[in-house]
Amino acid sequence: MAESLNFLDPAVLAGLSNLEMRARVAVEGFLSGLHKSPNRGFSVEFNDYRHYHPGDDMRHIDWRLYARSEKFYVRQYEDETNVRCVILLDSSASMAYGSGAFTKLQYGVTLASALAYFIMRQRDAAGLIVFDEAIRDYIPPKCRQTHLMRILRALAKAEHGAGTNMVKPLTELALSLNRKSFVVLITDLLDDEERVIRTLTNLRAMGHDVIVFQLMDHAELAFPFTEATEFVDMENSERFITSPAAIRKSYLEHVNAFLDFCRRKCQGSGVDYCLMDTAQPLDQALSAYMLRRARSF
Repeated sequence: MAESLNFLDPAVLAGLSNLEMRARVAVEGFLSGLHKSPNRGFSVEFNDYRHYHPGDDMRHIDWRLYARSEKFYVRQYEDETNVRCVILLDSSASMAYGSGAFTKLQYGVTLASALAYFIMRQRDAAGLIVFDEAIRDYIPPKCRQTHLMRILRALAKAEHGAGTNMVKPLTELALSLNRKSFVVLITDLLDDEERVIRTLTNLRAMGHDVIVFQLMDHAELAFPFTEATEFVDMENSERFITSPAAIRKSYLEHVNAFLDFCRRKCQGSGVDYCLMDTAQPLDQALSAYMLRRARSF
């Protein structure tokens, strides 16, 4: 991947109209970041050997084993062992907010596409749930190239809905999972966060790996407004006009307390947590997260 495509500005990535291309560019960018470290993938714990298949990375061939057997074997790591992953994307009204190149939903769509692309590039199975107050789209996990295109088509037509009910899709998913899986939730967590995290904790207690990507717009994090502004609740349409200077300190205290609560409660329950600012290049954010996750194993 050319250096100019590495750590893309969100505006550049948003300008790529083809979702598969956006996913590929984001994935190649963050893989480039990962390759600067010996730690790669969801986990780097050695698991087993498997026969070499055309297209496998030659760097993973065990040449000592070849010298003894005259057969090619590839070292297999935990991240390559038949993982099944379900990606849940919040498409509620609050996800439609965006002060820059991406709305939170557009950033989430690209993130979900990149994760699906990456998972299936590893020959693992990916599925998708898009939801707001109800489940709007469900694609069960499979591992076929045609299945990836089905996921990308569903994501390409995802539109923001009304209110949010994260517990419903998470609960229904928990009832349907009959083996250990990765559950990835992409959301701003603007719901009843205590109830949502309790549901995620239950999924974790069932033996599933759970990851939460909390997406926040940069303006929500930094509150850069200076002039008298009308603020609108995107889910109930309540409106009020105020001077940002009068509420900035209190707003930032509440937002930081909210984010700290989400982080502490998730991590304290064994749920992996990653806050993403939608102004940050997606490949850069993914690289930092995956390296941090790899080091934790």
